[in-house]
Amino acid sequence: MMIQMLAEGAAAAPTRLNPVALFLHADIVVQTVMGGLVLASVWVWTIIVGFSLRIAGVTRSCNRYEEGFWEARDVDAYQKENGRKDIPSARVVNAALAEWRRSTAGKTIDREGTRQRLTIAMENAVTAESDALANRLNFLATVGSVAPFVGLFGTVWGIMDSFFNIGAQANSSLAVVAPGISEALFATAIGLFAAIPAVIGYNRFSHRVNRFESRLFRFADRFHATLSRELEA
Repeated sequence: MMIQMLAEGAAAAPTRLNPVALFLHADIVVQTVMGGLVLASVWVWTIIVGFSLRIAGVTRSCNRYEEGFWEARDVDAYQKENGRKDIPSARVVNAALAEWRRSTAGKTIDREGTRQRLTIAMENAVTAESDALANRLNFLATVGSVAPFVGLFGTVWGIMDSFFNIGAQANSSLAVVAPGISEALFATAIGLFAAIPAVIGYNRFSHRVNRFESRLFRFADRFHATLSRELEA
């Protein structure tokens, strides 16, 4: 009902650009392209908002955990209390402690081998946390790359349809050509509307994931140094 009212308003005042009327009057192929791009744009903004909230929450939880971790006198007790929480730093410590217990369980300890295994265990844990955090960013990259071309496809199809109508009506006046071309160009506009925030969001969030990964590596290196001193003792 609301869409019909908006379309009627556009017919009554043709001098004003009405996106809803452009969509309703477009060819079915162009409408399909527009609809897909709008859905992609909605999903892009959902990822942007969701990732912003998630990275902020993860950063705060890691800050609290690491602050308490370095102040704790008993690492095992602290880990029993906080190790099961959804905190990337805690999972890195869990991986390190699990490897530590396996490597030091025997009577003879291979110090150099233990150090190497601890490094591999913590690096794998950090990489897994970074991959999990950046899981949905590939969609932003895909939309940013593909959306303009999808919108261009809708534009080309709409222009082809406009020229077909010119031939069918044997009338090449601007009044015949302009509406179809406007509807076709609107597909490109929607493609850019979806692609621009996707590209900006992907670049920004990729940088934040890289910074977070570096932060986890620094934490892992510091804990590795602590365990290495324990081996020397």
